[in-house]
Amino acid sequence: MESEMVLRPIGVIHTPFTSRAEAPHQGRVSREICEIEIFPEFEDGLMDIEKCTHLIVLYWLDRADRTKLRAVPPHDGRVHGVFATRSPDRPNPVAFSVAELLSVEGRKLRVRGLDALDGTPLIDIKPYSAGIDCVPDARIGWWDEKEGVSA
Repeated sequence: MESEMVLRPIGVIHTPFTSRAEAPHQGRVSREICEIEIFPEFEDGLMDIEKCTHLIVLYWLDRADRTKLRAVPPHDGRVHGVFATRSPDRPNPVAFSVAELLSVEGRKLRVRGLDALDGTPLIDIKPYSAGIDCVPDARIGWWDEKEGVSA
């Protein structure tokens, strides 16, 4: 049974990155402070967010190539299926970063740890929990092979 999926942005992400070349390959390595602006109709959803130290930020890569099914990761040089990579180019370009929440001012969140381009649509925010979300023994097999890590 096919159902219609409706996805609408809840805000917009403001960053210093205007092109892919400027953006880090992973948000976690970025030291830049970015701003997440929540649209007014979703402001009530921010209640108690200031009590979170880190957030899972989900966003739509609106400038991605949605026809790609294979990718070459920047530090690997080998071709992989996009579902085995974190390539921004993919059929449904949903991205996430775990960002450090620095401050909250009304509908604006200052965060560190994003790799989104300026103006990227925000899909959702969830609190990050090290106890729930961290999987210490998780592996990416092809990355381990590249690095010479034994599984």
